[in-house]
Amino acid sequence: MTVQPLRLFGDPVLRTKAEPVVDFDRELRTLVADLHETMRDQGGAGLAAPQIGVGLRVFVFRADGVEGHMVNPTWNAVDGTEQFGPEGCLSIPGMRFDCRRFEHVVATGWDLHGEPQTVEGTALVARAIQHETDHLDGVLFLDRLDPETRREAMKAIRSAPWFDPAAPPTVKQSPHPLFGRVT
Repeated sequence: MTVQPLRLFGDPVLRTKAEPVVDFDRELRTLVADLHETMRDQGGAGLAAPQIGVGLRVFVFRADGVEGHMVNPTWNAVDGTEQFGPEGCLSIPGMRFDCRRFEHVVATGWDLHGEPQTVEGTALVARAIQHETDHLDGVLFLDRLDPETRREAMKAIRSAPWFDPAAPPTVKQSPHPLFGRVT
């Protein structure tokens, strides 16, 4: 296990849709271990492979006493109940903004050995599953913010010490409907 450097906002890998995993091999097991180690080191609730520069559909999470990983995940909302609260991202360090997510989701995918798995979560676990799956689709939580909050976030990011103005960021609209609207 190795702590990997994080890719920060503005890096094109964060805006690229990740490829499905087809080989459940030692390299995948190493990737999952590195993701867990990096997430723990950074104090995150989740981390997706693109955040360490790997364009594969894999993420790890640790929230509300639940820790795990998902390979080639998909998720569905259990009902229309929503949560609205602060969300951050290891690729956008030091920033937290209120973001709307579903309160209760069920994710399906595979484990690192190619066995099917299902993870059901509410509150922070549900938020982590949605956030990390978005990363696999090249979507950042900024894309889910209301327009006013998004402007505030972009202003804060542009003044952050880690922001590189030579690599201008792209903010796009999420392709995923949420609560009957695309944001």
